[in-house]
Amino acid sequence: MNINKHVIVSLTAFNLFFLVSCNFRKEQEKTTSKKSTSLKKTKTDAPNEMVWVASKTFLMGAKPGDQFAMMREKPAHKVYVDGFYIDKNEVTNLQFKKFVEATNYITTAEKPIDWDEIKKDLPPNTPKPADSILQPGSLIFNKNAGKIISMNNYQQWWSWKIGANWKHPEGPGSSIEGKDNYPVVHVSYSDALAYCKWANRRLPTEAEWEAAAQGANKDNIFVWGNNKEALNSSANTWQGTFPTENNSVDGFEYISPVGSYPANNIGLYDMAGNVWEMTSDLFNVNYYSTLNTNEVLNNPKGAEKSYSPANPYQLEYVMKGGSFLCHESYCASFRISARMGMEPSSSSDHIGFRTVVTKEMLEK
Repeated sequence: MNINKHVIVSLTAFNLFFLVSCNFRKEQEKTTSKKSTSLKKTKTDAPNEMVWVASKTFLMGAKPGDQFAMMREKPAHKVYVDGFYIDKNEVTNLQFKKFVEATNYITTAEKPIDWDEIKKDLPPNTPKPADSILQPGSLIFNKNAGKIISMNNYQQWWSWKIGANWKHPEGPGSSIEGKDNYPVVHVSYSDALAYCKWANRRLPTEAEWEAAAQGANKDNIFVWGNNKEALNSSANTWQGTFPTENNSVDGFEYISPVGSYPANNIGLYDMAGNVWEMTSDLFNVNYYSTLNTNEVLNNPKGAEKSYSPANPYQLEYVMKGGSFLCHESYCASFRISARMGMEPSSSSDHIGFRTVVTKEMLEK
């Protein structure tokens, strides 16, 4: 894998280490019948394991009353999106396995690391990590994190694991055997795009993702409504003291099979928690503040360039929905408006994706 640039910086610093009258009436009846059949087909003949999201205008970004909303989610603004189909679940190990078997694709986490390529996106004069570290692998959550000194230092609960990839999610010796219905993880943005190309799909825009998460609603804080107390029964997130103690109140300590929690009101599962989901939008913490909130944005595609003060040298894309690691004491990203950035060549055990397709794409 082209190791996460931000991780390399961190590792180096520590020396280690996201769409006629009778005849006339008869013709009208035929036309109406055709239209009715066409509309009916749109909803009944959805691609396998996908759900139709009807075109809609809704409130995107931080909602009134959201106590966890961050500045990068503000201000809220009205958005219109055309209708589209979206995967009912996050892409699973089984689905990704079929893609790999059909194409012999090798994921980023399995490829040799090219330091000369990586350093182009790092701060000038970043020292090269030891060759023993520059090996194919991925980030995994450190289940044995000890006493946390500062919540600002996330290296305390993340580890670079050589040999970790989608087939070996916890590193050498681990396996996805018996986990066909778990979301595929340790896939980079590039890997997700390769899958999309093979499947004639694409990643959702951030606006499309929020439209899907809202379901039949327009301004919910959470996928299930506005009641935070329903979190543990509605999504796979962290309970207890993050990141050292997970009480597993929701039934799963870490990642869970897709569909383990109730779907939203249009039949989509795991739009909150379990694994983060990638979108096609660039991540820019200032993007929303540049928008005209007096206008309804039409099928927005996000910022023109990425920017995050935490990672100023990195290109990042928006990821949505939070993961099994989300907790209100840290990121509270189990909310629809929550957004974070991911670098396109990075991967970890809590990031996956789902795809969308439009009727126009299906007709090609």
